[in-house]
Amino acid sequence: MTSVKLVQESEATGKVKEIYEDIKATMEWSFVPETFQLIAHNPDHLESYWAHYKQAMTPGLLDLKTKKLIAYVVSVMNNCNV
Repeated sequence: MTSVKLVQESEATGKVKEIYEDIKATMEWSFVPETFQLIAHNPDHLESYWAHYKQAMTPGLLDLKTKKLIAYVVSVMNNCNV
């Protein structure tokens, strides 16, 4: 099985590094989830994905904490790592 190398935070530069910092600040996380690291090989795709994700996580009928909890439970149910 082929695996894709993730763009680790320590390896991120330029636009990718800026987006990683925004992800951590916006989501109040100390890490960048693997989902983002996986698509970071294409900075434009990462930027687009993050913009949509960020919009979906904007507080509305549910606050950010509740949305993050739902995302976490779905990830666990799908056997995701991070």
